[in-house]
Amino acid sequence: MRAATLDIYTFAAAYAAERGIIIADTKFEFGTDAEGTLYVMDEMLTPDSSRFWPADQYRVGISPPSYDKQFVRDYLETLDWNKQAPGPKVPAAVIEGTAAKYAEALKRLAGIVLD
Repeated sequence: MRAATLDIYTFAAAYAAERGIIIADTKFEFGTDAEGTLYVMDEMLTPDSSRFWPADQYRVGISPPSYDKQFVRDYLETLDWNKQAPGPKVPAAVIEGTAAKYAEALKRLAGIVLD
């Protein structure tokens, strides 16, 4: 599992770097079957499971803009909420802003032109 994780991350980080993105962190979820075959158990390398930073805006000691769910996290941190279900209603502007961040990640990483 360690080798698979490092291989996947190394490939993805190099791919993203060529497109001006730093994969600041990510998570992988694996499982095995009875024969010990390793399987991916969840999505990976998406704005939900990774933190994508624009390389040209990264500076040591600051939190750069990101193309991931950090936008929602930052909003939620402004609320007086005990982080227990049910969660607070997220305003349309935050939803739209998050969608724009995800679209920017797709555009940059996949080279897709979005309208």
